[in-house]
Amino acid sequence: MALALAQARTALVAGEVPVGAVVVRDGQVIAVGSNAPIGRHDPTAHAEIVALRAAALALDNYRLMDCELFVTLEPCAMCVGAMLHARLQRVVFGAPDPKTGAAGSVLDLFSNPRLNPHTQVQGGVLAHECSVLLQDFFKQKREETRMNSSPVRDDAVRTPDARFDQLPDYPWPAHYVSDLPSLGGLRMHYLDEGPRAAPLTYLCLHGNPAWSYLYRKMIPVFLSAGSRVVAPDLIGFGKSDKPKKDAFHQFSWHRQVLLELVERLDLKNVVLVVQDWGGLLGLTLPMAAEPRYRGLLVMNTTLGTGDAPLSPGFLGWRDMCAKNPEFDVARLFARGNPQMSAGECAAYMAPFPDRGHRAALRAFPPMVPEFEDSDGAAISRQARDFWQKRWSGQTLMAIGTQDPVLGLPVMRALQQLIRGCPEPMLVEQAGHFVQEHGTPIAQAAVNYFVSPQANN
Repeated sequence: MALALAQARTALVAGEVPVGAVVVRDGQVIAVGSNAPIGRHDPTAHAEIVALRAAALALDNYRLMDCELFVTLEPCAMCVGAMLHARLQRVVFGAPDPKTGAAGSVLDLFSNPRLNPHTQVQGGVLAHECSVLLQDFFKQKREETRMNSSPVRDDAVRTPDARFDQLPDYPWPAHYVSDLPSLGGLRMHYLDEGPRAAPLTYLCLHGNPAWSYLYRKMIPVFLSAGSRVVAPDLIGFGKSDKPKKDAFHQFSWHRQVLLELVERLDLKNVVLVVQDWGGLLGLTLPMAAEPRYRGLLVMNTTLGTGDAPLSPGFLGWRDMCAKNPEFDVARLFARGNPQMSAGECAAYMAPFPDRGHRAALRAFPPMVPEFEDSDGAAISRQARDFWQKRWSGQTLMAIGTQDPVLGLPVMRALQQLIRGCPEPMLVEQAGHFVQEHGTPIAQAAVNYFVSPQANN
């Protein structure tokens, strides 16, 4: 049954109802199956059916008379029928199913002597573990449904879902939260992929005017290494709600939302991945919860401490935004990333169908702390002290050398502020949005960051 639970977790990672099954003959596992109706577009692809088909192929026989099947959930009528046709010797299940169970909960097909004169049945094996896995899955689904149906606040707008249909290389399902204390009912979007108990969790924070789409080339690399990836859209960006007024956006408020999200998701063994505003905000997070963080992957960004002048490149960017508040986001990405397709560039424009959705794009450039009393400057100075004196995790720095805003001089200065930061990875072809060349950076990160298990 423990092996069947492992198959159930495989189904969970794939977004299926977490049910798993194994077929055993003479004490040896000959076939496994995990729930796959959604992924296979097959209503019969229950874990038991998948395992039975694999066992029949392994034995070159549709009769499985000397075999036992272990499954984490009481089988339904369809699966019991298949088991009876296979003439299994024994069936063992974990959790009962009061809605569709056909081994005693709703009906008991195994007990009918006209149908089944031979199969032994046993239930309740590791029932608690099997039940908890299912309960947690459906609890999360109910929460997602509730979040997806949350109303839009009167002072905000929500980008229509159709704007995000069929974006290139962005296949991941949406997750939403709207009940964090600071959100006040605003709906925040985030990606959450990979096993919840993964040895490392990559927390990927975007900047302005990007959103979680920026990490689409790095996420698959992290996932293939068995890690979890969480990539939120800041309020005002991506699939998150967008307050209508520019003045709504404040450094301290956005930071608090991120702190609350990390707590809500209970993120542990975090590798913090930051760039642009992802760094301005994100670099202030670990000192508030040091045990949660193990690593830092830092790309073109800075700390807004207010006691050092902002770079000429940033001041030029801020002036451009002030003079051209309706600048074309897609064109911005195309100009700095000639390797991107027109569809990829357009994806960055998807969250912003009109001026009413662009308050964050207007608010963020002047929001960078410039003076010692600017909002966010004091906490950023505390963060600078933290990175200089207290940081004990691993650090990997990647620099897009073609960045005119936060390029090599700014990043070299930041390198000196981060305790133990080694020589950076220089990405010669990359500009400000380094993640558009993110595959090799992510591969370097996977090889560089050490999981807790590797330290033991």
